Amino acid sequence: MKIGIIVAMDKELKQLQTLFNDEQVRVEKCGIGKVNAALGAQRMINEFHPDCIISSGCAGGNGDDIQVQDIIVSTELCYHDVYCGTAIDNTTIYGQVQGLPARYQADPYLLEKAAAVANSPLFTLHSSLHQGLIVTGDWFVDSKEKMREIISLFPEAKAVDMESCAIAQTCFINKVPFISFRVISDIPLRDTDASQYHNFWDTVADRSFITTKTFIESL
Repeated sequence: MKIGIIVAMDKELKQLQTLFNDEQVRVEKCGIGKVNAALGAQRMINEFHPDCIISSGCAGGNGDDIQVQDIIVSTELCYHDVYCGTAIDNTTIYGQVQGLPARYQADPYLLEKAAAVANSPLFTLHSSLHQGLIVTGDWFVDSKEKMREIISLFPEAKAVDMESCAIAQTCFINKVPFISFRVISDIPLRDTDASQYHNFWDTVADRSFITTKTFIESL
């Protein structure tokens, strides 16, 4: 199976490139934000022709049961900053690009494999794996106010990032199985100045991405 992994930043690329030495697995950096993510996903599809694509990296977490370094696996994805209005089509909902799904569903086979990772002996004892909604937008959430605004629209969201749904949309259009596998770097509703995010890279990021490797090896 040819597996494409897309990350947004050099930090994430460095973490994951050290874990894979297999020509069937390609790790590429797309850059930050939705446009970069979509372009990176399309480039991956055109050049590598993967059997599936995984969005990996970090995200902000939401929920009383979520802790820094936990893993969020997307069951579905949507945008938190897209609104197409009701002037033409009153069935389109907030977070949906008109004419496309309201939410992009993760591939069932990849979800099944992700669920099994939690039982792997390599899964870190310092993390928990959660499945749920990931919402995406062009906004680094560094304030409680912004996070509250997002969660008021998507209270069930487990994570907020800047790329996953754009990759999911590109994969949907190209009929490529997709899943997002995100490590929680910070929890904005418990933080005031993004200190959790910066501390994540200083202290725990190295071992967090081992879980992504375990998932890939199970495919």
